[in-house]
Amino acid sequence: GLAWLYQFRLFDIPVAWWSWVLLLFAEDFCYYWFHRLHHEVRLLWAAHVNHHSSTHYNLTTALRQSWTTPFTGFIFWAPLPLLGFPVEMIIIQKAISLLYQYWLHTELIDRMPGFRVIFNTPSHHRVHHGRNPIYLDRNHAGIFIIWDKLFGTFEPESEGVDYGLTKNIHTYNPVRIAFHEWTAMLRDAWNAHSTRGRLGYLVMPPGWTEDGTGKTAHELRFEYVGAEVSHN
Repeated sequence: GLAWLYQFRLFDIPVAWWSWVLLLFAEDFCYYWFHRLHHEVRLLWAAHVNHHSSTHYNLTTALRQSWTTPFTGFIFWAPLPLLGFPVEMIIIQKAISLLYQYWLHTELIDRMPGFRVIFNTPSHHRVHHGRNPIYLDRNHAGIFIIWDKLFGTFEPESEGVDYGLTKNIHTYNPVRIAFHEWTAMLRDAWNAHSTRGRLGYLVMPPGWTEDGTGKTAHELRFEYVGAEVSHN
């Protein structure tokens, strides 16, 4: 797919030290939006949810890779070949990003002062894997945490992290882990009472319901923050 898009490129970007630096930031920017929207759109969340299904947090959590994001994620990197980055460079940079994110899945490394200002760290990523209301849909960064700070999705680690999903599935069956949200989403869409409802169950955030009784991550977080302010 990337190779097909490359033939429509706007520029011919050479393989040079400066183009690698440019690609480092450009690819990470694409990853941020890939990751963020895979939390905020239910159809995409169905593909990504298995990575968050563990109630533990260690290096094995990093290996809970999706079986279906190769089909839902391709479009997010489409701008890179269209700009003119050679396909080989893109694939290598994507691999570097994935390898970088592996070591983030640990509780053994603390806050990393200084480094954490610009780069994603285990502390930042622990927040991302938390089901605490204050941590929901925060810290989508790959390598650079700057995107979360720029687009308002950053949250520092401030309380103990409760790992897993807002509603844990309590199974080690790999097929159910991979497809349980696909099943639930399609069931909700099938049982919806209107076209709006059917479409909403596919494209609205996880937690959205046709009758308005469900709560999205944004709503759960808003309620929690409001309660904390009132308590203090």
